[in-house]
Amino acid sequence: METKCGYVALIGEPNVGKSTLLNALVGTKLSIVTPKPQTTRKRVVGVRTDEDSQMIFLDTPGIVEPRYELHRVMMQYVDFAIAEADIIGFMIDVAIHKDPAVALTEQVKERLKTFDKTLILILNKIDLLKDSKEVLPIIEEYNKLGLFREFVPISATKLAGVDELIKVFKQYLPEGEFLYEEDVLSTQSERFFVSELIREKLFTMFKDEVPYSTEVQIVDFKEREKGKWYISAEIIVEKETQKPLIIGAGGSRIKKLGEITRKEIENHLGVPVYLELFVKVRKNWRNNKNYLKFFGY
Repeated sequence: METKCGYVALIGEPNVGKSTLLNALVGTKLSIVTPKPQTTRKRVVGVRTDEDSQMIFLDTPGIVEPRYELHRVMMQYVDFAIAEADIIGFMIDVAIHKDPAVALTEQVKERLKTFDKTLILILNKIDLLKDSKEVLPIIEEYNKLGLFREFVPISATKLAGVDELIKVFKQYLPEGEFLYEEDVLSTQSERFFVSELIREKLFTMFKDEVPYSTEVQIVDFKEREKGKWYISAEIIVEKETQKPLIIGAGGSRIKKLGEITRKEIENHLGVPVYLELFVKVRKNWRNNKNYLKFFGY
């Protein structure tokens, strides 16, 4: 039987639903999702294998104008994904990107034109439209650009249109043998997913600049007792003043963070977990190349 296999990059502005879509395409939670923009910092790889096709999805950080060295590195991940991909799924939020000029700045268009790739426009959040027909004039406007091969309206949260999107991706996949075993869902390590789950809860529990100033490092990850895992993690902040905000009065906030995160980690790993969290200050780490390299960026 002839098979197809290829890379599909999911790109777009922050908060358009790329991570939610990746989770829907793969059928499990790989990318963390929060209401805050720029939750995704590193490229997350998800693998979907059907009988005759294998798609390797690349979830990328939202496209932003860099303010920090961290942002510059994040935008490199976007460029690497575009270069590696066979298909690019450019995602928009139909509620705020009705005008192509909003989502497709000249900088973004240049990014897309640099590489000769199959471009699919994914119009997300159609469930927020009062009438589904409202998506038609939006498609017409984007079609005038002459960039996209296909236009697929979806709701990633409601799973509407996701099956149709998969069919479109399959249509443009190159022929080739599978790169991964059929039961592989991602290429990332469990340590990575645990650090991301902690970071997700930081984004949901804390406000303003605090979650954006944090990074998570897994210090220890091992089985101590039979069937029970010990995980030690450091929460990195940029300023001394942020440290007590994470810890809380009498350690109340970090205790709550640990309790909530531990349950999710146990669900993810399928084993009991003992979780310890510590807070450390690394001044201005988002603009420090050495720190970024140490943190895996």
